[in-house]
Amino acid sequence: MKLGFVGLGKMGLNMVENLLEHGHQVVAYDLSADIVRTAVEKGAIAVSGLEEMVAKLGAPRLVWLMVPSGDPVDKTLSSLLPLLERGDMLIDGGNSNYHDTLRRKKELEQKGISFMDVGTSGGLEGARNGACMMIGGEKNVYTALEPLFSDLCVSGGYGYMGECGTGHFAKMVHNGIEYGMMQAIGEGFDLLQNSGFSFDHKEVARVWSHGSVIRGWLMELVAGAFHKDGELGYLSGEIADSGEGKWTVETALNKGVSIPVIAGALFRRYRSRSHDNFSDKVVAALRHEFGGHGFTEQTEKD
Repeated sequence: MKLGFVGLGKMGLNMVENLLEHGHQVVAYDLSADIVRTAVEKGAIAVSGLEEMVAKLGAPRLVWLMVPSGDPVDKTLSSLLPLLERGDMLIDGGNSNYHDTLRRKKELEQKGISFMDVGTSGGLEGARNGACMMIGGEKNVYTALEPLFSDLCVSGGYGYMGECGTGHFAKMVHNGIEYGMMQAIGEGFDLLQNSGFSFDHKEVARVWSHGSVIRGWLMELVAGAFHKDGELGYLSGEIADSGEGKWTVETALNKGVSIPVIAGALFRRYRSRSHDNFSDKVVAALRHEFGGHGFTEQTEKD
């Protein structure tokens, strides 16, 4: 397939490489000309603006957005809409709030443009070598684009969630669960750290990654983080967040659903910004390992 791709950040550039490797033609655009040049070196077609990108796509056009949620998506859409025509297809693969997705769908359908919301998981490794995607939108459009999703994802790692909004809703809940899982891992290692025994966290994580009930990718990642530094001394315990946990808790409150573990994990992230704790270091390290998320470096204390 030939598609336009807007947004070549940490996830976007890796996804473009994945697409090119599978034989798709990608017309790439980003605000950073340097990043666009990097994509061209991998085989993408460079453009200097959205108008040029759309001009290089044949009807019906397919454009994939991989830009930060909120205003960046709205601004990109406001520039794209006058350039697109009835029958064109647009995908938002970022972590947009599903309320925004439903609003944007109404705007796009007035012009006859199909809108797909694709919740994308798997971190940088997944974006490059096989992601997990939760897809919402028109079923016939999903069917038409399924070969694209299949190429981008691991085997069994994508699926049709339902009408527009369900893709981003499923990703929101997924990230809320992720908050809870990472918090539990962090608290477990905090207890080991304060047990009075001399545990090798790297060795514990390695063992737990093989055959235990709690084995999995997150445990493998924390083992990798401990391999770098058994005390995680290169970062502080301040845990950032990108909003999905907050949206999950707000949605649960609005719908009367009890999610105490996820809510507790969210509030712990807020608390981490004023209190250094080993469990927070573990969670911050996990976010950096799977998503390349930034962290606050540890500074000398008085």
